[in-house]
Amino acid sequence: MDFLMSGLAACGACVFTNPLEVVKTRMQLQGELKAPGTYQRHYRNVFHAFITIGKVDGLAALQKGLAPALIYQFLMNGIRLGTYGMAEAGGYLHTAEGTHSPARSAAAGAMAGVMGAYLGSPIYMVKTHLQAQAASEIAVGHQYKHQGMFQALTKIGQKHGLVGLWRGALGGLPRVIIGSSTQLCTFSSAKDLLSQWEIFPPQSWKLALVAAMVSGIAVVLAMAPFDVACTRLYNQPTNAQGKGLMYRGILDALLQTARTEGIFGMYKGIGASYFRLGPHTILSLFFWDQLRSLYYTNAK
Repeated sequence: MDFLMSGLAACGACVFTNPLEVVKTRMQLQGELKAPGTYQRHYRNVFHAFITIGKVDGLAALQKGLAPALIYQFLMNGIRLGTYGMAEAGGYLHTAEGTHSPARSAAAGAMAGVMGAYLGSPIYMVKTHLQAQAASEIAVGHQYKHQGMFQALTKIGQKHGLVGLWRGALGGLPRVIIGSSTQLCTFSSAKDLLSQWEIFPPQSWKLALVAAMVSGIAVVLAMAPFDVACTRLYNQPTNAQGKGLMYRGILDALLQTARTEGIFGMYKGIGASYFRLGPHTILSLFFWDQLRSLYYTNAK
């Protein structure tokens, strides 16, 4: 039940935040491996990107990749939050004295995140391809021109096999390890601290909401460079053997981006990342916490 509630909570958040994921993906691919000022900026900021995509690609384009995004969120967060919830319920995240352990929380979050992300990697790759697809006048990054999720998975599988479907999976793991451990550690720590301070009544929904807001800020700052590199790894063109033509791995992607685009290149789309990850973190953790509270209250 913990896995099901976790997956549903993440899907609920995804429906609202997917347009921001589309904007974030486009902004991260804009000016890929080009020095600042040497390329046309189709998307000047988050709000301009929304308007541009809606005007040129149509409003429906703001929900591109929604199907794989929902499946990925259910798989990834069902496993991640479900496993973390079981560890928390089993008392593994607390010291012998009964206090919350940030180190154990971060380790559990990282391990739970790795399992979910690796299994959902092919879906995440296709989601990135679909969200990057745009009309030629505002296109950024490599354009795969898939017709849909199932067609894309079938095409990649037939052409490159299982190796092709899991291309970039290992490179995407540092992003998830950092993001997941930061998110769950800061959420649990903030919630524990707020409970000790007795700012809100016990079991209040406000407690989960404020803790999730703190977690959202921490996640965006920690994960942004790895998120940019991961998007580019998944979206790069490949040769006949399915090997990436631009980057050898996550470290190479980070180094090439820093060398050609500077430190700010590694934080491209951070505004969209915050507007996407902030609400997504808040909504998914809030839904997760409330669903668990409801389930365990009724189960007693």
